[in-house]
Amino acid sequence: MSNQRTINQAFTLSGKGLHTGLDIVLMFNPAPENHGIKIKRVDLEAQPVMDALAENVTHTVRGTVLQKGDVQVSTVEHALSALYAYGVDNCLLEVNAPEFPILDGSAKYYVAKIEEVGVVEQEAEKDFYIVSKKIEYTLSESGAKITILPDSEFSVDVHIGFKSPILGNQFASLDALSDYKNEISAARTFVFVREIEPLLSLNLIKGGDLKNAIVIYDEVISQDKMDELCVKLHQKPIDASKPAYLSGDLNYANEPARHKLLDVIGDLSLIGKPIKGKVIARYPGHKINTDVAKLIRKEIKKQEVQCPVYDDTVAPILDINAVKKLLPHRWPFLLVDKVIEIRKNIVVGVKNVTGNETFFMGHFPDEPVMPGVLLVEAMAQTGGILVLHGLEEAERYSTYFLKIDNVKFRQKVVPGDTIIFRLEMPEPMRRGCAIMKGFAFVGGKIVAEAEFMAQIVKNK
Repeated sequence: MSNQRTINQAFTLSGKGLHTGLDIVLMFNPAPENHGIKIKRVDLEAQPVMDALAENVTHTVRGTVLQKGDVQVSTVEHALSALYAYGVDNCLLEVNAPEFPILDGSAKYYVAKIEEVGVVEQEAEKDFYIVSKKIEYTLSESGAKITILPDSEFSVDVHIGFKSPILGNQFASLDALSDYKNEISAARTFVFVREIEPLLSLNLIKGGDLKNAIVIYDEVISQDKMDELCVKLHQKPIDASKPAYLSGDLNYANEPARHKLLDVIGDLSLIGKPIKGKVIARYPGHKINTDVAKLIRKEIKKQEVQCPVYDDTVAPILDINAVKKLLPHRWPFLLVDKVIEIRKNIVVGVKNVTGNETFFMGHFPDEPVMPGVLLVEAMAQTGGILVLHGLEEAERYSTYFLKIDNVKFRQKVVPGDTIIFRLEMPEPMRRGCAIMKGFAFVGGKIVAEAEFMAQIVKNK
């Protein structure tokens, strides 16, 4: 596991807005733990702040637009992509306009500034979104499709395709975020000349030019029409006689596909957590990217804590014999079989529930259900392992309940279930007392939760 991160010091970037054509100043500021990525409109009187989260996405035409009430900020995806690539969890972005500057249409200037000021680790642990099962989402009207598969790390594959003699099918991949700077960050946004007139009619791309996008000319038009378009874009006359990349040489042979990958990362960062999973995107765009982010946000909201990943092929951190050395409980009241993860303030334990449990003899003979009080006891025993594991001569200490609060049972536990217990100690122990929040999961869903206060006492 790793800790949360923020930037080491503030930095500023200035440039033209792609859609508004305004001169924009964007400042990145360090932020405290658990702050997340937030955006402040400093040009407005109340200086409103909004979270960079998927539920705030309102529009996705030629960029991702976040909106809270009447306040909006657009073209945020390139900055968010760079922050995600460098593992920045907490940052306050202050902007003096309704959009971020387009710069050169890539993320390379964001990356350069982040590397210049550096990134610092914070005390709080990073909270990942762990993909536990296949996620698949399709937009039937466009054929766009995003699939996210379980994986131990984050990676992205992107395939794009256009009916164009200049830009057909392209593929790009990123196997590790450490490659983002060299492989992805300099990939610029792109636009077809045939798209420019419709975008201008929507009052967009007022600041667009050959310096901040790859302009693809693939359908020949008359020289008069091209001259007219150049005047609207404040460009020098362009030869309309043959298709070409009007912006000159590409930074990568497959630069458009790499830019789409850059966008996928920026848009999926709106989940609010770094992802552990493999993203496969076919014909992606801001609409499908943010739809998937919204889908995952809804899942996250349903469950306060994500179920820990349990791979029974991996040896436990503590097996049953090691558990017995820490806990005084024995059959039939030892309710933790093993521990699969233990950190400074978090422990994850496992209990395999069988039909041979003695409590099923009376609870209930014809409908065996694990008593709720024993679920709470099992959570408490797991929490006891957390506090005792860090003590010298742990066998000389015991933990005792002082208080149990906010106990909730959400579904029954029956023979054949495997229970995953996750206990977290949100603050250090004081005067021998520990406060913990516990969850019990079956099949990836919370079955019980409770808050505990326990006292650690040295045995006489």
